[in-house]
Amino acid sequence: MSEQKKGHSRRDFLLKTITLAPAMAVGGATMGAFTTPMAAQAAEVNSTGPQQARDYQPNWFTAEEFAFIKAAVARLIPNDDRGPGALEAGVPEFIDRQMNTPYATGATWYMQGPFNPDLPKELGYQLPLVPQQIYRLGLADADDYSKQQHGKVFAELTGDQQDALLQAMESGKAEFKQLPSKTFFAFLIQNTREGFFSDPIHGGNQGMVGWKLIGFPGARADFMDWVERGEQYPFPSVSIRGERT
Repeated sequence: MSEQKKGHSRRDFLLKTITLAPAMAVGGATMGAFTTPMAAQAAEVNSTGPQQARDYQPNWFTAEEFAFIKAAVARLIPNDDRGPGALEAGVPEFIDRQMNTPYATGATWYMQGPFNPDLPKELGYQLPLVPQQIYRLGLADADDYSKQQHGKVFAELTGDQQDALLQAMESGKAEFKQLPSKTFFAFLIQNTREGFFSDPIHGGNQGMVGWKLIGFPGARADFMDWVERGEQYPFPSVSIRGERT
């Protein structure tokens, strides 16, 4: 949340994370998350009015957990005059789909230990928890913390209250029982960015709103001849499925 304080536009926030976009364009840090191409689903995004994410029922998160995810990503990358935010881009769907991938189960991680969470972060991740566990434990702790502070779960709070709690999680000041709140927030913000900038085949970046915002060409075979021109790329973004903005 420190990247998006009051008075700063969503454009400022996203420009600070723009270096992530090319790497995530066709897969992201959560490699192995390819889903079955569903052209009919892609067409469900509203193209006549303000964009809304297509209807989606979570396969991994519970209804209560998914309510938190939807509320949180809407604060992390909000809808504003620059365009749709993470909620409208389908980022909650992206994160839910990620929970059924090798990334979420830590299938490609070294998880033999020893684990020392007190080591400097430069030495890498130091908890015996994979993303599925981080979300399940973190979401429970986050709602418990929210109820301690305000008597309500996170999704029922005002926007300002949600912002304050997210800031407390980011700084590690929020006291979670089962894992550090800072760790939970780090996964949440990273997956939110990935969902906003990934190829739409993974469920997020619906309507390619993330790519349109930063002028990213998408999954085009070659656009390197434009990189050094200092000009706006003149052609539309293209997804892996061949959709165009």
